[in-house]
Amino acid sequence: MTTTNEKPLIGIVGPCSAGKSTLIAQLKKHNMRTRQIAQEHSHVKDMWQRLTNPDILIFLDVSYATAQERRKLNWNESEHATQEKRLRHAREHADIYLLTDGLTPDEIFKKVFDFIKEMTDA
Repeated sequence: MTTTNEKPLIGIVGPCSAGKSTLIAQLKKHNMRTRQIAQEHSHVKDMWQRLTNPDILIFLDVSYATAQERRKLNWNESEHATQEKRLRHAREHADIYLLTDGLTPDEIFKKVFDFIKEMTDA
């Protein structure tokens, strides 16, 4: 969480290939404090809260088909569904949910950046 005079801590969660790393790189170029949370790999439903407890939680989602188009992952639809299940708690608590299918990295960034600016009056 943020202390006095710090920029808000922005947590990014979502399944593999949703665009988390790309978004974080773009947000860091704008001097935003970000943390990628590997919730999709944890059986602890609120790990995102325990380890990071962000001021703003961004949930990037992606369908299995689009994830496979973006990166040829060695996994199947069942494993994608397992990641979605592990992410349920974070999705329920997210400040913004964004399905990234059909969006470019720049479109994702703009939507998230505009949301953060609105939330923080930055």
